[in-house]
Amino acid sequence: MELALAIAIAVAFALTNGFHDAANAIATLVTTGAAPAASTIAGIVSVTGAGAVAVIGAGALAATCWNVGTWRLGLPSSSAHALVGGLCGAALVDSGSGAIRWGGLEGLRPVGLAGVLIALAVSPLLGLGFGYAFSRFDKLALRRASRRIRRPIIGAEWAMSAALAFGHGANDGQKAMGVIGALLLADGRISSFAVPLWAKLICGASLTLGTALGGWRIIRTIGRRIFRLTSLDAFASQSASTAVVIPASYLGAPVSTTQVVASSVVGVGAGRRRSRHVRWRVVEEIASAWVLTLPGAAALGALILPVWRLL
Repeated sequence: MELALAIAIAVAFALTNGFHDAANAIATLVTTGAAPAASTIAGIVSVTGAGAVAVIGAGALAATCWNVGTWRLGLPSSSAHALVGGLCGAALVDSGSGAIRWGGLEGLRPVGLAGVLIALAVSPLLGLGFGYAFSRFDKLALRRASRRIRRPIIGAEWAMSAALAFGHGANDGQKAMGVIGALLLADGRISSFAVPLWAKLICGASLTLGTALGGWRIIRTIGRRIFRLTSLDAFASQSASTAVVIPASYLGAPVSTTQVVASSVVGVGAGRRRSRHVRWRVVEEIASAWVLTLPGAAALGALILPVWRLL
């Protein structure tokens, strides 16, 4: 019963991930009209025995609650931060700091908590830089183009949005899969870490459903509230985000698509020399949510674990 509840919460997390990170893959498109990561997540904490399912379940529930709360506020919070924070908070209450796999980098591949934090810190900077670079390149390349270029640009938006969605599925979809794989391993259902096909299908469907049901709040923030994007702006942002998210997925770095897309939009605004049109108060709200997410979710995980054990 406990395992089933924990798996259900992991699926619910994937649903709320659809509210947040998956919505970013299509945000710029909508508003202009036009497996390595799993093992990294599973390796954040080291808990064994009967309490492992409770720790993982409480951490996933904390992340889900945080996602729902920030979604209600329309803030594009990082689901990756929330999941890492929830797992760490629950593990600290259960077994102390020894339960955290601190890790770092193995070559270019991030491992443990430190590796994930490095990926989550670097990816927004890369999104900002690539957004600026792509916007400047597009402006120079198309400086003499006529209005007829708009239709091909919209077509390119669709293609790049699909590529970003692919990258999102290869990265964010694996976070919930990693939780389910860790749960099955902790409960003794599998002898080594693996994600079964049914878990992949359920997590993918939940991400899609979450985007369809609740993605609009985050789409509006990313695509309209930071600054109003043109089709060329959207294409530059999508190109920049894809250039960060897909390589990160293959390196096993569970980056936040939310952070990458939002920072790339700001980079595009700076590249177009529209900094005065960027709503910096909105950017500050988003950045504050990013800073608070990991400790906030960790606190929730720590509070939820004792309640979970009473069930």
